[in-house]
Amino acid sequence: MKILVTVKRVVDYNVKVRVKSDGSGVDIANVKMSMNPFDEIAVEEAVRLKEAGVATEVVAVSCGATQCQETLRTALAIGADRGILVESTEELQPLAVAKILKALVDKEQPQLVILGKQAIDDDSNQTGQMLAALAGLPQATFASKVVVADGKATVSREVDGGAETLSLKLPAVVTTDLRLNEPRYVTLPNIMKAKKKPLETLKPADLGVDVAPCLKTVKVAEPPKRSAGVMVPDVKALVEKLRNEAKVL
Repeated sequence: MKILVTVKRVVDYNVKVRVKSDGSGVDIANVKMSMNPFDEIAVEEAVRLKEAGVATEVVAVSCGATQCQETLRTALAIGADRGILVESTEELQPLAVAKILKALVDKEQPQLVILGKQAIDDDSNQTGQMLAALAGLPQATFASKVVVADGKATVSREVDGGAETLSLKLPAVVTTDLRLNEPRYVTLPNIMKAKKKPLETLKPADLGVDVAPCLKTVKVAEPPKRSAGVMVPDVKALVEKLRNEAKVL
């Protein structure tokens, strides 16, 4: 069984992002970049399925600039067998990425596609669902447990009312939640081995995909700063402030 897993290069989660002075976007110059944490969980789950004998090959895919090769090498160091970079200088929005992945699904014919549920840079939470719709595949989002057997994937997920278990006929699309697993620490020997693993580079045009943006960013701004809290002497004063100042009563 082949598993296709996606990875995205994003600003490291420890970095405090800054908005550009012209409001056109986020300043990423000289900022540490790393693999999207949800995608790291997706790669770990795919590798665990391979180690359990469920899968025979794990293919990592990334879309974006040339520097995404570094992110793919990290996925290879975790345990993926080979990487595919769809290189583009365009701003790749979720629909464009979903179209690229759909073309790769048609080409690679994986039995399972695992994606992080969202990227921490735009928090769109759209690509997995769009891919499932375009490819006509069953999907399970926010997976906290995945079991693959007998041509089916059994996925446990948390919902507002508690827990839900879904059974999907393969091939299928699964997106990962934080509770699915804890990614392993990448060791130096595995980093060295990853440099020798195959990494294929394609262009969107090679897959017949148009990645022109459908949406235009009008302005990016930092959220307003929160005012300091105020101590009140009693409940009556609190109610007065909620009614007259906060206007929530």
